[in-house]
Amino acid sequence: MIRRRPPQRPANAQVSGIVRGAFRPGVPTGTAEGPVRLAMAAAKYGCRLVHVSSDAVFSGTRVHYDESCLPDPVTPYGAAKAAAETGIRLTYPAAAIARTSLIIGDRKSTHVRMVHDLATGARDGVLFTDDIRCPVHVADLAAALLELASGEANGVHHVAGADAMSRHELGILIAKRDGLDASRLPVGLRAGSTLPGPLDVRLDSRATQRELHTTLRGARQFLAVGD
Repeated sequence: MIRRRPPQRPANAQVSGIVRGAFRPGVPTGTAEGPVRLAMAAAKYGCRLVHVSSDAVFSGTRVHYDESCLPDPVTPYGAAKAAAETGIRLTYPAAAIARTSLIIGDRKSTHVRMVHDLATGARDGVLFTDDIRCPVHVADLAAALLELASGEANGVHHVAGADAMSRHELGILIAKRDGLDASRLPVGLRAGSTLPGPLDVRLDSRATQRELHTTLRGARQFLAVGD
């Protein structure tokens, strides 16, 4: 979303905005081109721009990735996200790019709903033990993005949780928090599946965390029983 300055503001005023590039399966160009067009508009109207990117821009070859690491995507989605980052940095150097990871919210969020369905037998599937990410709570992510939007930082920032874990370990934490039988969660290996994409991508968010008041909690903390 980009909000233009109201007419009564001074000409050099800036308005915070957050941009999230959408992805439509089979149409990766929209993920790449849409954010760049928004960056052009932000530059034209003097808006503050934060673009939300993804750990999908990395292949997982080096496992640990800080903000200085260059994208090396292995999927169309990751390539589109990487192209959007490049286009935004060239078009509007003042913009901030926030790479994030697996986003965890309430019971309506995708991963939490999947865990509930798997634990109750409402759907088929498995939770991979070799698919490693750094899950972030949606409230922490939102607060961090608002901080970036209200500041002047530009360039790349990593906004992910402090704990690296598999999707199966994450599922166990969700099940225990929500009173489900974690032993019923089916397990599998992504390496043995036909799903494309990297296996182990761990965003190192320590540099960005030092700039933020918001604490980017790890999943072991924000999914602790009783929280």
